[in-house]
Amino acid sequence: MGLFSFLTQEIAIDLGTANTIIIHNDKIVVDEPSIVAIDKNTNKLIAIGEKARQMHGKTHENIKTIRPLRDGVIADFDAAEKMVRGMIKMINPKGRLFTPSLRIVICIPSGSTEVEIRAVRDSSEHAGARDVYMIYEPMAAALGIGIDVEAPEGSMIVDIGGGTTEIAVIALGGIVCNKSIRIAGDDFTNDIQEYMRHQHNVRIGERTAEDIKINVGSALPDLDDPPADYMVRGPHQMTALPIEIPVSYQEIAHCLDRSITKIEAAVLDTLEQTPPELYADIFNKGIYLAGGGALLRGLDKRLSEKHNIPVQVAEDPLHAVARGTGIALKNVGKFQFLMR
Repeated sequence: MGLFSFLTQEIAIDLGTANTIIIHNDKIVVDEPSIVAIDKNTNKLIAIGEKARQMHGKTHENIKTIRPLRDGVIADFDAAEKMVRGMIKMINPKGRLFTPSLRIVICIPSGSTEVEIRAVRDSSEHAGARDVYMIYEPMAAALGIGIDVEAPEGSMIVDIGGGTTEIAVIALGGIVCNKSIRIAGDDFTNDIQEYMRHQHNVRIGERTAEDIKINVGSALPDLDDPPADYMVRGPHQMTALPIEIPVSYQEIAHCLDRSITKIEAAVLDTLEQTPPELYADIFNKGIYLAGGGALLRGLDKRLSEKHNIPVQVAEDPLHAVARGTGIALKNVGKFQFLMR
């Protein structure tokens, strides 16, 4: 560490559709939902992260909650910049005499267009970053899982986030073939909202649908240790009177089936593009699952039965991408695959 190292602050950001995680000095210092609450009249930031999530769907006309990212990319530039700036402030809340200049490594979906990459870079620079490096999410996930990405053998990562599912085959420090589809955790949540409306005639909000997904979400209709039914309360569509309905994991497995089938098809698609030598490596080592979607009960079993390849869930899949981004930050000089 040089004499002026305190003038530069190095942080790694996993800017996700659902959650944003910031790593500083190898520690997760911020882990908050990607959501901001803004005063409509003054356009000032009211709350950020978990506090804003608690307001989501419960605001009056002067407050609006915004999720700045949709499908893995920045949808609201101004809100994204406010969010990144606010979360960086969380690291050093005390008044400093000066703000250190920032060096940021930030991860982006592997299917990002030039315009989307530019938006992430501009947001980071507006939030005060001097150096911005980018890394593709599946590459970050592979680093976070602990795979030797520079080895001459293939590894397959399926990273199911909030907005996108990233599927990539990695070898020799690069992405050999990849597919990024915009079906992920948010779509599961929407499927559950739709299902409750059609099947049970009950209207539920995004947060309740999310709670259902966490408590009884499943990819298979028969699990070895099934979760207990989850009670859902809400207004009946027709009468607007309150009703209470138990929801079982079998129902959720049924209603998520279509979205999961699309993810299976994308995995198969990527396997078809994989060179045969790397395919053999993947067959031996298995497929790695990361991202919040990897926590869906029975998903690993369903994918391995579908493709006849063993599937393993990374430990702490929610933070795999963030950890990998942190590793890339420490080795900015060594890794060639960081885009500047």
